[in-house]
Amino acid sequence: MKDLKFTQKRPVSRLEAAERLMALANALKGDGEIEWDTGHGRLTLRVPGELQSEVEIEVGEGKVELEIELEWSTTDPRPAPRKAVGGREEKAVRRKGSPRDPASGRAGPGTPGSTSAKRPAEPS
Repeated sequence: MKDLKFTQKRPVSRLEAAERLMALANALKGDGEIEWDTGHGRLTLRVPGELQSEVEIEVGEGKVELEIELEWSTTDPRPAPRKAVGGREEKAVRRKGSPRDPASGRAGPGTPGSTSAKRPAEPS
């Protein structure tokens, strides 16, 4: 089962099609955040630096169909960043729902009995 599927079919002018494709291209060139107007609201997608592309052209039965498909994973395939701790490198792992750090037996961040240094909020 898909988490979300959105389909929109409607007639558009060649100019409107071009404007939508240019807006998509500019979002991909920029920060990779795409906003799509669904007619009932806006859908925001974050696109990673690498993705799969497929172009399909079908000609027949009195019409031409051009499909441009972009596909990417919602999980980051790269390993978690490493940080040096005590002269050795360790993976930076965030464990949700884990009340104690297995290595030290101490309470982890956000659990009862834990402390953490936080920067004061800057005024807006």
